[in-house]
Amino acid sequence: MPSNFIEELKWRGMLHDVMPGTEEHLLEEMRSAYVGIDPTADSLHIGHLVGVMMLRHFQLAGHKPYALIGGATGMIGDPSGKSTERNLLDENTLRRNQRAIKAQLTRFLDFDNAADNAAVLINNYDWMKDFGFLEFIRDIGKHITVNYMMAKDSVKKRLTSEAKEGMSFTEFTYQIVQGYDFLHLFQNQGCTLQMGGSDQWGNITTGTEMIRRIGNGKGYALTCPLITKADGTKFGKTEGGNIWLDPERTSPYRFYQYWLNVSDEDAEKYIRIFTFLSKDDIEASIAKHRETPHLRTLQKKLAEEITVMVHSEEELDNALKASHILFGKSTSEDLRKLDEKTFLDVFDGVPQAKIARPELENGLDMIGALADKTGFLASNSEARRTLKQNSIAVNKEKVNGNYLISASDLINDKFVLLQRGKKNYFVLVVE
Repeated sequence: MPSNFIEELKWRGMLHDVMPGTEEHLLEEMRSAYVGIDPTADSLHIGHLVGVMMLRHFQLAGHKPYALIGGATGMIGDPSGKSTERNLLDENTLRRNQRAIKAQLTRFLDFDNAADNAAVLINNYDWMKDFGFLEFIRDIGKHITVNYMMAKDSVKKRLTSEAKEGMSFTEFTYQIVQGYDFLHLFQNQGCTLQMGGSDQWGNITTGTEMIRRIGNGKGYALTCPLITKADGTKFGKTEGGNIWLDPERTSPYRFYQYWLNVSDEDAEKYIRIFTFLSKDDIEASIAKHRETPHLRTLQKKLAEEITVMVHSEEELDNALKASHILFGKSTSEDLRKLDEKTFLDVFDGVPQAKIARPELENGLDMIGALADKTGFLASNSEARRTLKQNSIAVNKEKVNGNYLISASDLINDKFVLLQRGKKNYFVLVVE
């Protein structure tokens, strides 16, 4: 018998709306549900994680999860809370993105085909690409009235917004296309539940209406709250853009730092949503944190759990070492273990100067490195004085005025880290 999926979502703060009868329906036997995923990039970002976590909890409860790549709907544009239409994707890009997304999903969902409730990845482009327009409006469109579509909040908001361009016919029909996905999966996969963010309620219930009118069956709907930050800024966004799951887009160090720097209030919310820790473990962690909030134990726990889940124990270890480079005792060896992206992330915002590679052939003297060639220090005399005080380091190792910087000092064959005292850093970029 399945465990109580709805109860799990409730205590984790992951339940917003649920259609009456859904809980009972899920407790009867193994059921199938799906979440739609936008394939416009070759990586998921943390904004997708709530839906993915819902699928994982669904599978852990004994049910069968479907991750639906919105290849067809991703080519249209969804009016739900968005001000512009999406860019069209060609099929090759779509397939490449799909492969990359599946690789990421395997860290959360069990796709082992031997299991009855194995996860399945599907793409609505596969059943929509050969569906002719006349056939679609004849067999599907006639069952949903314009009055019904106009009543949806997502449509109302877009039509009454200040956007001059209004809503295109393409966007207006989005809910029918998404609704048809639910009907198709109901008829072909026995899928009886669609899940998504609270802004998707209108589109999801269009699907349940199609199942009732066309499929003569019963579909169910469930949504989670849209994740927000306590300070009102958008969850999952930084000055550099989205926080991606792909380590090439967002380094594990920066990923770890994002979670480490959330507020106390957000940490209490996120640790329920973005980890699989038990209720007892989470409540104990929150209680411990409240006793000594300055230690940020809850943020550390959250950041560690989610970094291991998305990346690995090894990447968490590397992220911790990278964190210590700025704020703890680290060595030249620790620096040299950083890949270029992580190095740049760790020293983001640190002043830089460019040096031509030939200048290292005979060794770059420290006065030039500190002042004359870089401007790290204000003058040559200040550079000499600071060197005599033994407060200058090259790549975390103290040096004197006789030291010459050479190619052997290069990190990633490109960088040299200068340091004055404990907190003043400067990066030489060798080109």
